Amino acid sequence: MKKICGLFFLLAGLVMTTLGCSPPQHAEVVFKNGSIYTVDGQMNKVEAVAISNGKFIAVGTNAQVVPLISESTQVIDLAGKTVVPGLIDSHYHFIGVGKREFNLNLDGATSMQDFLSRIQAEVATKNSGEWVIGRGWMEEDWPSKRFPTCRDLDGVSPDNPVILTRADGHAVVANSQAIKLAGISRKTQDPQGGRILHDKNGNCNGLFLDQAMALVRKHMPSDTTLAMIEKYARKADARALSYGLTQVHDMGTDYQTVELYKKMYTSSDLKIRINAYIHGPGADCNLLLDRGAEHDLFGSRLNIRGIKIVADGALGSRGAALLEPYRDAETSGFLIHKDEEVYPIIKKAAQRGIQMAVHCIGDAANRKILDLFERALLEVPVNEREIADPRFRIEHSQIVHAEDIPRFAQLGITPSMQPSHAIGDLHFAVRRLGLARMPGGYAWRKFIDQGSIVPAGSDAPVEEGNPMLEFFAAAARTDTTGFSAEGWMPEYRMTREEALRSLTIWGAKAAFMEDKIGSIEPGKYADLVVLDRDLMTEPEERLFDIDVLMTVVAGEVVFQKKENLSGTN
Repeated sequence: MKKICGLFFLLAGLVMTTLGCSPPQHAEVVFKNGSIYTVDGQMNKVEAVAISNGKFIAVGTNAQVVPLISESTQVIDLAGKTVVPGLIDSHYHFIGVGKREFNLNLDGATSMQDFLSRIQAEVATKNSGEWVIGRGWMEEDWPSKRFPTCRDLDGVSPDNPVILTRADGHAVVANSQAIKLAGISRKTQDPQGGRILHDKNGNCNGLFLDQAMALVRKHMPSDTTLAMIEKYARKADARALSYGLTQVHDMGTDYQTVELYKKMYTSSDLKIRINAYIHGPGADCNLLLDRGAEHDLFGSRLNIRGIKIVADGALGSRGAALLEPYRDAETSGFLIHKDEEVYPIIKKAAQRGIQMAVHCIGDAANRKILDLFERALLEVPVNEREIADPRFRIEHSQIVHAEDIPRFAQLGITPSMQPSHAIGDLHFAVRRLGLARMPGGYAWRKFIDQGSIVPAGSDAPVEEGNPMLEFFAAAARTDTTGFSAEGWMPEYRMTREEALRSLTIWGAKAAFMEDKIGSIEPGKYADLVVLDRDLMTEPEERLFDIDVLMTVVAGEVVFQKKENLSGTN
C-alpha cells in the first residue's frame, strides 16, 4: 500500500491512491471495467486504473477513478477483459530473437527427413557456395532421437557450406564444406570448454559443442554489422511486445549492441525495456567493471548493470557439467572456464555493484559457481561493496544437488529459471540423468518454499519466447499435450499466483526494479497487458494459447490487435 499524507485509505479490502498531497491530477488514460490483477503485496484485484505522465496515479474501483477523468482523458472500456502487469522475461537473447526471423528456422521439425527437407528447400534459394545458416533443430523431437551429422547434411547440400545451431544454442552441426572451409581435421584439438565429436573412424562427424562451435562460426559471413543488428533489434522489439513482454533481461550482449540500443531509444525506435547483461569474460566485461553500472536510462527503459558468464553447456547436448556421469553416455560434461578466468570478475563485481548472472545447467556447474559466489561474498564484506546486496543470479539452476539448494537462500542467490525448459526436457532428462537425480531437477517448489524468488524467462530463441507458455509450464509442469514422465515431480509446480509473480514482480526484483515496475501500483510505470482470457481461471490445457490484446509501456500503447479495445474521450 502507498502512504498519502500520512493516511492509508482502505476500501473494501482494496487500496486506491493518488500521488502527492494536492488535489488529484487529471488522468491521461483510464482503463475501466476490467479484471485487473495488481500483483501487489496482497495480490489485490481491481476494476480500474488511471495513468498520467507514464505512471499509475490511481488503482481501484470504477467510481474511484471517475474524479480523474477530464474531457481530454482517453477512457478504455475493458468490458471485463483481464489485465496483468507488464510481463518480464528474465532470460532472453534479444538480438537472437530478431536474428531468428532472418535465418532458416528449424524449430518444429518433426523428423530427420523433415529437417533435411527444410535444408534442401533453403539450399535451392542460394547460389552455389553461399552459406546456409539456421537454428532450432532438436533431435529429441524426432522418432530416431539421433543427432544429425555432416553426412546427413552433405546429402542435401554438397556444394553450399551449412551450419545449423541446435535449439539450446550449445551445439552446431556443420556439413563437409563448412568443415573444410574451417580447416578442421581429425587432428584438430578440442578447445577449452568445448568438444569436437567424431565418428567411429576418428573423423569429425560435424557436431561441435559449446566453445568448439567458434571453430566453424568464425568462417561464416559476418552478421554483426550495425545495420543488421538494428534490423534484428526492430524484429525482436515487435515480437516481444506482441507477446505482452514489457521488459526483457538481455543475457550476454556487448557494448556495440548496447550503444545501438541507446541510439534506438533516443529516436524512439525501441519501446521495450531492456536489462542488459554484458558477456564475459572479455574486454567488454572488463569495461563494465571499470565504468560501473548505468541504470534508469531513457525513463528506465535501459539498464546496464550485469555480467553474463556461461559456466557449462546444455543437458540435451550433454555439455552440462555433472557431479556424476551421464546415464546414457560416457561423459560428465564439462566446465567452460577455469576458476582463474571467472573468479576475479565475480569478486570485482561484488565490489563494484555489478550483478553476476551465470549460466549453470548441471549440478557440478551449480556447485562450482555457488562456491565462487560464496568465496567472493566472504572476501568482499558489505562495507566494501557499492551495493550491499549484489543479488547475484544463477541462470537456469536446472539440475542442483539436494545439498546445494538451501545455499541459494543462505547466500542470497537468485535462481533464475525457465519453466518451458522443463516441459521441453522432460522427454529426455530422465534418460540423461536417471530417476535418482530428478528430485534436484527444475526444482521450482523447493526454491520457493525456502524463500527464494524464481524469476521466469524463456531463453528465447532457445524457446519460443511466449510468456503464456512459460506460465502454463510453471503451473502445469506437463507438455502442451498433458504428457508427463516418470520422476517428473508434479509436486514441484508453481501455483498460478506464483507463476504470475515469476513473470512480473520477481523479474522486476531480479533487475533491482521492484519499486518501478512489476506490479500495478500508484507511482510505478504504467506497464500492463490486456489478455483475452483470465489466466487465473482458464482451464489448464488452454493456458498456453491465451492471447494478448494490448501491450502498454509507460502509458503508451505499443501493441494492439486491431479488432479489440477502443478508447473514447
